[in-house]
Amino acid sequence: MTQLDNLSLVQRFIRLPLAQRQAFLHKLHSKNMSLATLPIPAMRDEFESLDLSYAQERQWFLWQLDRHSAAYHVPTALRLRGALDLPALQRSFDALLARHDVLRTVFVDSAQGPRQLVQERLSLAIEPVVLLDESALKALIDDEIAGLFDLQQGPLLRVKLLQLAADDHVLVLTQHHIICDGASARIMVNDLVQLYAAHRSGQAPTLAALPIQYADYAIWQRKWMEAGELERQLAYWTERLGDGGEVLPLPTDRPRPAVQSHRGARLDLRFDAGLTQGLKYLAQRESSTLFMVLLASFQALLHRYSGQSDIRVGVPVANRNRPETEGLIGFFVNTQVLNAQVRGDLPFEQLLAQVKQASLGAQAHQDLPFEQLVQALAPQRQASHSPLFQVMFNHQSSGAAQALQLPGLQVESLDWRSHTAQFDLTLDTHETDGELAASLSYATDLFDASTVQHMAEHWLNLLHGIVADPRQRIGELPLLTAAEQQQHIGQWNPAPNSFPGEACLHQRIAEQARWRPDAVALRFNAQTLTYGELNAQANRRAHQLIAHGVGPDVLVGLAAERGFDMLVGLLAILKAGGAYVPLDPTYPQDRLAYMMQDSSIRLLLTQAALVDQLPVPDGVQTLLLDADVSAFADSDPHVVMDAANLAYVIYTSGSTGNPKGTLLPHHNVLRLFEATEPWFNFGAQDVWSLFHSYAFDFSVWEIFGALLHGGELLIVPYDISRSPQQFHELLCEAGVTVLNQTPSAFKQLMHEACADSRSNALRYVVFGGEALDVKALRPWFDKHGDAAPQLINMYGITETTVHVTYRPLSLADLEQDASSPIGEPIADLSWYLLDGDLNPVPKGCIGELYVGRAGLARGLPEAWRPHCVALHPRSVR
Repeated sequence: MTQLDNLSLVQRFIRLPLAQRQAFLHKLHSKNMSLATLPIPAMRDEFESLDLSYAQERQWFLWQLDRHSAAYHVPTALRLRGALDLPALQRSFDALLARHDVLRTVFVDSAQGPRQLVQERLSLAIEPVVLLDESALKALIDDEIAGLFDLQQGPLLRVKLLQLAADDHVLVLTQHHIICDGASARIMVNDLVQLYAAHRSGQAPTLAALPIQYADYAIWQRKWMEAGELERQLAYWTERLGDGGEVLPLPTDRPRPAVQSHRGARLDLRFDAGLTQGLKYLAQRESSTLFMVLLASFQALLHRYSGQSDIRVGVPVANRNRPETEGLIGFFVNTQVLNAQVRGDLPFEQLLAQVKQASLGAQAHQDLPFEQLVQALAPQRQASHSPLFQVMFNHQSSGAAQALQLPGLQVESLDWRSHTAQFDLTLDTHETDGELAASLSYATDLFDASTVQHMAEHWLNLLHGIVADPRQRIGELPLLTAAEQQQHIGQWNPAPNSFPGEACLHQRIAEQARWRPDAVALRFNAQTLTYGELNAQANRRAHQLIAHGVGPDVLVGLAAERGFDMLVGLLAILKAGGAYVPLDPTYPQDRLAYMMQDSSIRLLLTQAALVDQLPVPDGVQTLLLDADVSAFADSDPHVVMDAANLAYVIYTSGSTGNPKGTLLPHHNVLRLFEATEPWFNFGAQDVWSLFHSYAFDFSVWEIFGALLHGGELLIVPYDISRSPQQFHELLCEAGVTVLNQTPSAFKQLMHEACADSRSNALRYVVFGGEALDVKALRPWFDKHGDAAPQLINMYGITETTVHVTYRPLSLADLEQDASSPIGEPIADLSWYLLDGDLNPVPKGCIGELYVGRAGLARGLPEAWRPHCVALHPRSVR
């Protein structure tokens, strides 16, 4: 079949209704023919109105959303030294506008959707702007590039000629992306060079006639895609990607704005010859391309930075795989989303094989317009980020750079730095004449230059590691230098202090009873219990427990309603040498049964009203807290034990499986308060509230914070703890100075307190137990500012003895992006922020916190990772 026959075949196809077009394509396929291999006909004159191409349609949509953005401007700047023939330049532009219809195109809305209109003629008058001071050149070019386009009015090409001297000019061409792409900009310059050379010499231009115009391509694309090709290629991509994916959590320096401003900057970097040759050799050895090696390395970097396994990167494809489009100006470039499943235990060579397979598959399905993929996957659209991917990779390869030649002129293409960023991050790599260079463009709304500089350095480190041994696991590849690792660990872990805490908890409380026997220790409802009374009652109960075999490290279950009996029983278990296992009777029966069986308790201390309600296992003896123990002595028992013996076993929530019993010795609690003393200066003047369940480890801080310092502990009745209004009234009446709250509980109390005119005695409000949203505290700071009480966030979990870190909060924190700032570690702890492969994470990256030294529960390794704790370094210190 001849070329003319093929052309007629496609013309027939385009004229057919949709159903017949589909049948036509099916018939072609049965003959092993494809419309993609047949020529594109020039048929624009047969249509009254012209559809936009899919790419243009997206640009129209983006412009409608934000008509004040320069993110999609395509600039070109040429420096022309020598005798410039201005009339020849003007005629060259006139000829260029006549040659390419798309340069004379504007866009209008209609009942059928947006349409493109080609104006019959367009002339752009080129009038030199004389510059007296070259220092103003950059600002003028920046202003010219940033100037807005009106897609409905046009023109969508601007020409600015800046004259520095009679023989020195800068030509600035700015186009809107809806009519051009990167290849189009090069075609425009090449056409101008040939047109100028001809007009300057008085000869007719010899440019070959264009077989089609961009509008012809748009017609062909839509007719082909609608007839079934779109469905075929879409099936591949939806199976490949599945859904819209998650936003890639890169370590930004600022919170993501609700609407992208597209302000950007760029960082350039070069490769040394050894690294370049090593990467090329690796690509050759693995039967891949340099593009594939660099993309795989970039995805490995993004995995290490984000911790995410499904790494999606946008990759532009020129989409000029047909002879008709080679010399055509227009918006042809398409975007593909290449994803890889990256794990720390995956060898790099296996990741490269995965990327190779994905690249080849994408190449076979490269015609699907990105806009159609977005529509099909329907990700949640937000103006804060681009859909489907937020990071772009673009690799270009070319031979030796060809100097532009113009009669009588020296031409220099100015590499103008873009001040816009369409994506969070774009990595551009360029191989020219055997040399490899790269640049990272980034959104300045999100990143500081120093952050991107570190990212570039870490990528280069990773590339060196890949070249050295591509069999290394992704998690083993070097990111930080040895100096960075040492600085990272040393900065976070100065020489820790040591707090001996040689006594036991009950011994310190007994000292308070000897020094201040008449001071109030406990308050519940309208009743009080002094230190002397508390000590005596606990001693009698302790002697009873000793008589039943309780001694050092013996676990004793404690199930009691809130009140004095609960605290007397707890202290009695400690005095007997045992460790209390709190069994809150309000907990579900199956949880209580599990904790009793798992802890293997043989003795349960409870109350008569609860005995029948508790799922007590066989073989467990029950003693009643409300039974008479007056026959036992009220003197302190003499039990040989020390601070290394267990004080309590509290069970975790079980959010990651079955609840786990954590074994905490006396020393851990004592050193907690000794180490935090410089921050708080707690004393006998403080009144603490026991708000939380005694089976929740926050209660350890509340109970012993009060009793170790000789303060007063207010036991909050259960019903009052559920009423923010009543609880606030109680706080004010009792003169509570130290309040400990989970952020969610305080949020309710805060609104009540802010609406109440009564004053309180609070010195500290200590948060713990869950993540803190600092911005939720605005009503409090609006009323109190930075005046007392001091709000403090303390991070920690059961296995690390309540608290690990300390962070005072202030009004300034409302403006910071620290969703739960945890501050600095307690002085006798060590901590490390590591990724899933136990590597120190780069500065600013999200990692998991590993805690070591003094605070760990018995039985844990020396450096321990609290489960499910993901932290951002902005949260610390």
